[in-house]
Amino acid sequence: MAASVFDSPLYSQLFPTGEAGRLFSDSATIRAMLLVEGALAKVQGRLGLIPEISGAAIHRASLEVQIDAGSLAALTGTNGVPVPGLVAAFREAMNAPEHAQYIHWGATSQDIIDTGLMLRLRQFLGLAEANLRAIIARLADEADRHAQTPMAARTYGQHATLTSWGAVLADWGHPLCDLLAALPSLRGGALFVSLSGAAGTSSALGPHAAQTRAALAEALGLGDPQRSWHVDRGPILRIADWLGQIVSVLGRMGATLVALTGSEIGEVSLGASGASSTMPQKQNPVGPSALQALAHCQAGFGAALAPATQHLHQRDGVAWFAEWVILPQLCLGAASALEIARKLTANMKPEPARMAATLQGGLGLIHAEALSFALAQTMPRPDAQSATKKLCRAAVAQNTSLAILAAAAYPDLPTDLFHPAAQMGQAPAEARSFAARARSL
Repeated sequence: MAASVFDSPLYSQLFPTGEAGRLFSDSATIRAMLLVEGALAKVQGRLGLIPEISGAAIHRASLEVQIDAGSLAALTGTNGVPVPGLVAAFREAMNAPEHAQYIHWGATSQDIIDTGLMLRLRQFLGLAEANLRAIIARLADEADRHAQTPMAARTYGQHATLTSWGAVLADWGHPLCDLLAALPSLRGGALFVSLSGAAGTSSALGPHAAQTRAALAEALGLGDPQRSWHVDRGPILRIADWLGQIVSVLGRMGATLVALTGSEIGEVSLGASGASSTMPQKQNPVGPSALQALAHCQAGFGAALAPATQHLHQRDGVAWFAEWVILPQLCLGAASALEIARKLTANMKPEPARMAATLQGGLGLIHAEALSFALAQTMPRPDAQSATKKLCRAAVAQNTSLAILAAAAYPDLPTDLFHPAAQMGQAPAEARSFAARARSL
């Protein structure tokens, strides 16, 4: 198989990355770095740090020149970074040495690489936001529609009390709303320009260093960190953490859907599901399984990224190289999870009849907690619990509904005690509250 499922034509529909996949290609990397070099030259020309005509020429050329990634491979292998080879190729392509000499003036490779990365991550976050909004909107519509569709809540895989399908959707949707609400702050605190020179001191940029950095940030639409962040990988970690939280929520959704769509439960359908190569009766929950797998991998990517942010002194090749290996996988894993979840939420449907059958087929034991609290109105709570447990054991032993045994033993119980619609607690309100919140974002 391919080295990465995200780059594999064979697995491209199992782990789709959408438009985000194009942002982590060699051509996108080179184009972003050229944009940074061009914007830097234009800013420096406007500030009088280099001839203005040269700055304009470099900027124009950066938008037009085409540089093949393969042509930079040898120098990248020798130098450990692609920028020296890129600058040399850019100067040659311009064929105007009087202007090209000012390319990369006062910057260092990390400035160009990190700023180019932030340009791509800005686009990536925009794509992630669009998918996130689509997922939330679909969950909100369904939560509102099924706020009062009763189903069994499960803890430790066992029937607990009642909930509603709408409340289950709200449980997935609320944390996604939290993450959507956090996005403006994330952008403001992570999408930074980098312009600090060889050792983070901006010495080659002279007294205009801060002014140049601020102007470059404005030109590129990025934030001005007002400092060097060469070895402070906090911006990268903040983005990675945000993505990790998204995949964690979607992985949890996938795990529950795997259980709910199985033939033993069958309370949710996914539309077209996966076929088995040998068992005709099977419809495999492929999308939910992929979500869970991506969540497992994302945890590993996140753990690997943490030590990759611990740079030695003012730059560390080991940590930086490790970041290059890990970050694209982390981002594409999140992109794939969002693509899969968007399609899943557009197609998944509850099966209310199966949900009702589940509630009716368990001898009514799911109402045990409600019964114990009803009995506690006329006896001490410990006695009520003891009496309820005794009735539950009798229901199992006699294969008789808990409601019948309870009514015979305690004829004054509320008439709606064993009615699902009366025992969902705050589930309908939670579902509608989520729907209202989602529509306000």
